[in-house]
Amino acid sequence: MTPLYYLTSFLFFFLSFLVFYTYLGYGIVTWVLVKVWSVNSGAIKPEDRLASTPDITMIVPAYNELAYLPDKLQNCLDQDYPSEHLHLLFVIEGSTDGSAEYLEKQKATLPNLSIISGTQRLGKVAAMNQAMRQIKTPLTIFTDANTHLNPEAVSRLVKRFEVANVGAVTGEKRISVQGQEAAAGSGEGLYWRYESFLKKLDAQLHTIVGAAGELFAIRTKLYEPVETDTLLDDFVISLRIAERGYRVGYAPDAYALERPSHSVGEEMKRKVRIAAGGFQAIRRLAHLLNFFKYGWLSFQYVSHRVLRWAVTPFCLPLLFLLNIIMLVQLYQQSISGSPTITFWWGILLLQTAFYLAAYIGYALENRQTRWKLTFVPFYFVFMNWCVLAGFARFCKGNISGIWEKSKRAI
Repeated sequence: MTPLYYLTSFLFFFLSFLVFYTYLGYGIVTWVLVKVWSVNSGAIKPEDRLASTPDITMIVPAYNELAYLPDKLQNCLDQDYPSEHLHLLFVIEGSTDGSAEYLEKQKATLPNLSIISGTQRLGKVAAMNQAMRQIKTPLTIFTDANTHLNPEAVSRLVKRFEVANVGAVTGEKRISVQGQEAAAGSGEGLYWRYESFLKKLDAQLHTIVGAAGELFAIRTKLYEPVETDTLLDDFVISLRIAERGYRVGYAPDAYALERPSHSVGEEMKRKVRIAAGGFQAIRRLAHLLNFFKYGWLSFQYVSHRVLRWAVTPFCLPLLFLLNIIMLVQLYQQSISGSPTITFWWGILLLQTAFYLAAYIGYALENRQTRWKLTFVPFYFVFMNWCVLAGFARFCKGNISGIWEKSKRAI
């Protein structure tokens, strides 16, 4: 065996370890750490103590979401939190579908309803920055217009602020998959169930690394204006709170339910945008890579986010290429027929079979298949492909914070 072969083998196994650790190993390590050692405790600072039933403002960004507004408004009103302490703020800037007119009519009977509107579409983040300047309540909850909250969501989010040094709390995102959804919807639901499991472990260990924009709450005083071109505002807001020493808690019993993307094309548009936002956030939060300063936060941030967004997607094609290179080297050394070459042929065939299953899943996705042998590999490859596409988009620049709506399944 040549030194080049050993170097190639080392790279292959090292990259394989990174892929395994990113998707399974981190969950295993965190589960073990939670069992033997939890670091999430923290005393409440006197200035962070809340009244037993604090006033809350719920912000709903809603650009051209008139189709969802009646149900969303009623869903907010159906919360079991005392109505006199719950204030609603709908941010509909730039909407042209009659959202302003509809909400203005509702204000006549809803004194706690406020609206921020305007003819100019500035983008979600600019609208949120504007809205936060008007908030006087100690807690603020963000939720999307096209999601349905369970009636106890607000109460359960607020409860988390009582038990520890918590600066923000994220609810659980759930995907409503009905019947035999296409592979995009099925895979999305499976992905978020696994994400919820990891978030539970993250919260038990130390802190969540990234809130779900569909439903999360913060201490209003901790909000810092976000750059208006930010794509993942929920992620950046929550991480900037965590870097100040506060925990981001998790409330899986407070959930936001939404339908999956209408198609693979719509889901790809959404995930490419998220991936581009991930690279943007990694650049802006580069200081969180300092393990000596941020400790457990850095460990969780790198393991759960940075590796998944910025490392593993690039490892997958490299693993396939390295596998071929090693076989070529072995044949050049006339080692055909040895157990070593049989091993590497087996690995190559397994990789090929996996990607073939992913392609079959892609071909069948519009036929509403539930064949997990294909849609799980498909969604895994699809997610990582979107990250690579998102990286290309990020490198091109010209990123805008203007909303890009993705069509959801009906």
